[in-house]
Amino acid sequence: MRELLELLEQDARRPVGELASILGKSEYEVKNDISKLEKDKIILSYNTLINWQKFGDDTVTAVIEVNLTPEREHGFDAIAERIERFDEVRTVYLMSGSFDLLVIIEGKSLNDVANFVAMKLATIDEVTGTRTHFMLKPYKKDGVILDDKEKDRRQVIMP
Repeated sequence: MRELLELLEQDARRPVGELASILGKSEYEVKNDISKLEKDKIILSYNTLINWQKFGDDTVTAVIEVNLTPEREHGFDAIAERIERFDEVRTVYLMSGSFDLLVIIEGKSLNDVANFVAMKLATIDEVTGTRTHFMLKPYKKDGVILDDKEKDRRQVIMP
């Protein structure tokens, strides 16, 4: 199953027949495996990685370090669940170290991000502090180089 997951993670559009051939299984077996992984919530979604900057979409991405006072009996979970429900929020991680949550958000402008922090995040009672960092330019995302300038260095062979 791990090899199937790794293949899907690399390219979720890979045909079932190709997956079956690589894995040495029948298409029927691979389809069943995928269905089980989806049912068990191991495969959560199929995503497309888009270079929005190249497309011309000028959104602002910010990484926010959040310090919290944990809730009795729920710890950080209930607060993280509240924060993850905001439309602007793309990712939330519980962290070790000098802050508790790492929140990644997207907005249409610096002002949108500032308003999110001031009006939504900082107003949560358990939030004791935030530090916002703006992402200036992406180079690599989810293991993919976004603007690979590496030229093919193989020698051309003519017949």
